[in-house]
Amino acid sequence: MKNVGVIGGGTMGAGIAEVVARAGSTVRVVERDEAIDAAQQRIEKSLARAVKSGRLSDDDAKAALARITITSDLSTLADSELVVEAMPEIEELKVEYFTKLDEIVSPDAILATNTSSIPVIRLANATKHPERVLGMHFFNPVPVMALVEVVTTLKVDRAVVDKVATYARETLGKKTIESKDQAGFIVNALLIPYLTSAIRMFETGFASAEDIDEGMVSGCGHPMGPLRLCDTVGLDICLAVAESLFDEFGDPHYAPPVLLRRMVDAGYLGRKTGRGFYEY
Repeated sequence: MKNVGVIGGGTMGAGIAEVVARAGSTVRVVERDEAIDAAQQRIEKSLARAVKSGRLSDDDAKAALARITITSDLSTLADSELVVEAMPEIEELKVEYFTKLDEIVSPDAILATNTSSIPVIRLANATKHPERVLGMHFFNPVPVMALVEVVTTLKVDRAVVDKVATYARETLGKKTIESKDQAGFIVNALLIPYLTSAIRMFETGFASAEDIDEGMVSGCGHPMGPLRLCDTVGLDICLAVAESLFDEFGDPHYAPPVLLRRMVDAGYLGRKTGRGFYEY
């Protein structure tokens, strides 16, 4: 995987680009013209934090940054061996880009999506080669979190799955787990109902956000409480996955709380907007 493309330079896309560049690959990030500077700064700040914490040398950080190019030109991904899509959770937008990518990259290039809520097969079916499309679900913050979920579809080639899993483990240094193409995959199918239960508890006034979080940190040994975790993940992402789970299974247990919907409507998405269940 000498040449890797990333579509989207937001929190997840920037993190994926950084991890891939630190592993030695040349990375091209495709982002809207007006968002290119923000994506560049996002990557630079993350690398600076890694240097400051001692996890990365200054020379290695500079070398990784030099391997990353951010552009609005999708055609620059033509020679990519792997393209990871990390755009907002809007199915129509992702389908549009997978259709375009299918015409740009070589037939043996692998197309992956970082989606946390959209069925991967719908994106695969937007291409002429669905056998080379799979999910490659990273976790936030990408440079720190060890896991990648490799999501298989009914049409994906087993060799593609093995190649991506091997790359994630041996080159990127991640741990991998394999999931079927089902709403929430493994982690979010377990995590989101827990988070929405915490939101409902807070919504009813049963306990404060601080006490709910402290209960799970000090009482259950979790590194972070559920409401602060919602803020870290992004409330818009939590809502998208909750809706996906509810649509898939029809179980009221998965229905998003009204408060979660209203906070997203208000633009209170957590850390990335400066306000969620807490202020940042």
